[in-house]
Order: sequence, then C-alpha cells, then structure tokens
Amino acid sequence: MGECKIEQNKTTCNCSYPCSRKGMCCECLSYHKSLGEVPACFFPDEVERTYDRTIENFIRVYQERGKCW
Repeated sequence: MGECKIEQNKTTCNCSYPCSRKGMCCECLSYHKSLGEVPACFFPDEVERTYDRTIENFIRVYQERGKCW
C-alpha cells in the first residue's frame, strides 16, 4: 500500500469538524463505518456542516440531488 498523503488529502477534505483524522482518509472511513455513518466528503458542503453523517441522510440527499452536486 502506498504512503498516506495527508497534506494533499487535507486540500480536498470538506470536513468542518475539528478532528484528529483530517487528511487520513482510511482512518476517517473506518471511524465513520464503525458508527454506521459515511464521512463528510460524501456530502455537499452545506449538508456536511449539519454533521448529520447518517446513511439515511446520505440516501435522502443523494435521492433529492442526484449523483452530482
């Protein structure tokens, strides 16, 4: 497996929550999966800021807006 490019990842991470996993995508995914959630980068910015990372919210937003936002 390649090296984690934390600083590069941070430039595209839209998570507004102060978190120790910012830029470490594999840790972020694992953390949110353990909570039954999806990470911030799966949401448009204005939805991400609500901190509602539930799968149900992701499905609702995806159905309302389609694949591209």
